[in-house]
Amino acid sequence: MYEHMTPEYLLDRMLSRVSANFDRRESSPIYTAIAPVAYILAEFYADLDVHNNLSFVDSADGEYLARGTSEHGINKNLATFAKRKGKFYGANATPMDVPINSRFSIGNLYYLVESRLGLGEFILKCETAGAAGNEQFGVLLPVDYIAGLVEAQLADVLIPGENEEEDEALRERFFEEVNEEPFGGNVADYKKMLNTMDGIGGTKVFPAWQGGGSVKCCVLTSDFDEPSSDFVQEIQEKVDPIPVQGQGLGLAPMNHFVTITGAAKVLLTIESTITLADGVTIGQVVGDIEAILKDYFLSLRKNWKNEAKTIIRLSQMEARILTIPNIVDVTNTTINGSSVNVELDAEKIPFLDQVILNG
Repeated sequence: MYEHMTPEYLLDRMLSRVSANFDRRESSPIYTAIAPVAYILAEFYADLDVHNNLSFVDSADGEYLARGTSEHGINKNLATFAKRKGKFYGANATPMDVPINSRFSIGNLYYLVESRLGLGEFILKCETAGAAGNEQFGVLLPVDYIAGLVEAQLADVLIPGENEEEDEALRERFFEEVNEEPFGGNVADYKKMLNTMDGIGGTKVFPAWQGGGSVKCCVLTSDFDEPSSDFVQEIQEKVDPIPVQGQGLGLAPMNHFVTITGAAKVLLTIESTITLADGVTIGQVVGDIEAILKDYFLSLRKNWKNEAKTIIRLSQMEARILTIPNIVDVTNTTINGSSVNVELDAEKIPFLDQVILNG
């Protein structure tokens, strides 16, 4: 907005207001006095331009963006703590209980035993906020001695931990909520209700899916994966508890019969014939191909909530594969044996199973 306010422009403007009766040459006292002021004013206008951008949600970032959206009641989602299933065994692999509030470690992370699920199975809460708590699996080590404990395993992700919401995600959510006013159990209301819950990364709403008053909400996790059955059940209890469905005892309005489901994982095998540069083997590029296809499928899962159906396109995969160094050409690509684009049902999300390469 103020790009034209350069030191030279400002200096010329100030000199133009000085009477011609006075000496305005570079060596004159007047020029010497006002030239430094022009540079200070130019810096002021540059700062003013920055602060002008920070005052609007569409161009602000960081703290200023969060403050701007909060004025409309839309607050930045902070990092949350992952909740995991822990399994504990005594002698002869016999399940055993451990004390509530006991602590276990894996790698550089610590988990606190929160509540009991069943014999030898407990809910563990990661003490470190963010998605890091979702990533590790395997042997847990007790921080303090527990009599009789032989083995401890960190198993399923029950509620994924989330990193602090990124600026672009907050901006997108702000405009969605402003442009689609949530009210009284409309589609926007259910999306807002569910997407603000810990561990949810996207929601599709199917109104009147079994007649008037029925609503189905399909969700995926904040790390864009298939949610566990325990997580789906927990959301169901918050929104519309099954024993008393439709009575308004959850977050859903009265006479709304809400069913919560989880997006289902679909495993895809990708097969292609590739032409390589001289001296390059398939083994040297297969890892890069797997990584780039996983990234493509992740982008589809991130956009899943915005699409009626997810389409896996052969052209998109081949275009990405061709960006890998030393790959000259790619042909005959198939998805689970099909040589056409694959369209997934509304409640399904794609994952890479394996890559088969022919030379």
